[in-house]
Amino acid sequence: MDAATLDRVALAERPRLLGIAYRMTGSHSDAEDVVQEAMLRAHRAAAGDIESPAAYLTTITTRLAIDHLRSARVRRETYVGPWLPEPIAADPAPDAAARAVLDDTLSMAFLVALETLSPDERAVLVLHDVFAYSHAEIGAMLERSEASCRQLLRRARQRLEAGRPRVAVDLAQLDELVRRFIAACEGGDLDAFLAILTEDVVLVSDGGAKVKSARHPIRGADRVSRFLAYLVNRTTAYRSVAPTTLNGEPAVLMFDEDGGLSAALFVEPADDGRAQTMRMVRNPDKLGALR
Repeated sequence: MDAATLDRVALAERPRLLGIAYRMTGSHSDAEDVVQEAMLRAHRAAAGDIESPAAYLTTITTRLAIDHLRSARVRRETYVGPWLPEPIAADPAPDAAARAVLDDTLSMAFLVALETLSPDERAVLVLHDVFAYSHAEIGAMLERSEASCRQLLRRARQRLEAGRPRVAVDLAQLDELVRRFIAACEGGDLDAFLAILTEDVVLVSDGGAKVKSARHPIRGADRVSRFLAYLVNRTTAYRSVAPTTLNGEPAVLMFDEDGGLSAALFVEPADDGRAQTMRMVRNPDKLGALR
């Protein structure tokens, strides 16, 4: 296959490859690097016998993402505070965009849950359940048998089910919760925050030592409400808030007194509509794409 043909295929495949790499790595910037490296390797191999450029690119992207995850787990042992995925404004894989809102494969909660899986389990689950690859195709990519891939998928699904006791998210309900949270921020009233939080609410903040943030999860309605009230009333980093859609779901952007983006906040509701889990991405390296 000539290089020009391969380049055309690579360009057409790039959104899907980014969608795979993002779900694998939890980082849009790392996904970009993975896909770029995959394309470079494919280009260098263009003179060889590549039977299916799309399959070849998917295979290289998946293997690079697995390698990235293995090294990332070592790096994250020294990460300061909790690590959260990098938020994105839209699914990089258009063909998966509609499914993502429905089956939760792009949500912050799902990406956090994927962190509990091994790299190979994560690859099999993403490729099979999100992008509809067969076990035979996945086995060829990972150099595993179909039976091994089925076992990995079964184990990955069991781990996700065990680790994510959550209700199905109703987008209208989540929209309303975001609206109430914004109203509480604008009023800065402690009782307004308390009214939208469950008693056992957990707030996780990722600053990555780049900015000041809570280095441990904050638990309980009283502590979380006081923390939020302190942020909006006593600091300059949270002077205004605005609703948005991130990772296929309603979310909140928070801005400092100069109008700069200081945080992206995700809210996970309980079955009564109050906030059960809150995830605040503060690391400026993870907000770059949103700016």
